[in-house]
Amino acid sequence: MAMGVGLLAVTAVAPGWAAARHAPSLSLKSIAGENRKLAELHGQVVVLNFWATWCGPCQEELPRLSRLAAGYAGKPVKFVAASIDEKKDQGKIPSVLQRLGANLDVWVGADTDTMDRFGLGDIVPGTVVLDENGEIVARVMGEAREEDVKGAVDWLLGGRVGPAPAAITKRY
Repeated sequence: MAMGVGLLAVTAVAPGWAAARHAPSLSLKSIAGENRKLAELHGQVVVLNFWATWCGPCQEELPRLSRLAAGYAGKPVKFVAASIDEKKDQGKIPSVLQRLGANLDVWVGADTDTMDRFGLGDIVPGTVVLDENGEIVARVMGEAREEDVKGAVDWLLGGRVGPAPAAITKRY
């Protein structure tokens, strides 16, 4: 009997824990030094990726995210790559993006504490997909695969028809 009660408790707790929650406030800067706020993107689906110039898996992931972003051109979807590079290393960002052929909106000034506030832990890369109201609907801890991002974005753009995307996907 105790085993059944424990299982019931886990089942009752897990859905609430995995459910969407509102993204924390985020204010960073563009590479050009302009202020950027996550709240400004309200009304569209947001794919927010945390990365760093020194991160090997990030170098694989950024071109993939850039291709995905291009595929959603004209739709209410915004891709943002938030760098966790320290200020002294931020000058490397443009050359890394150029070398990778990644054309993404890049914000600087994030760090591992920022990632942790989004429920991603402290290992880059990490990605969250937010709905048009700023609710986190999916998290990818580690290098996001195309299907991880497309599954969540397409589900949101398609009116949330069918099974919801996984709340958390671990790729490391």
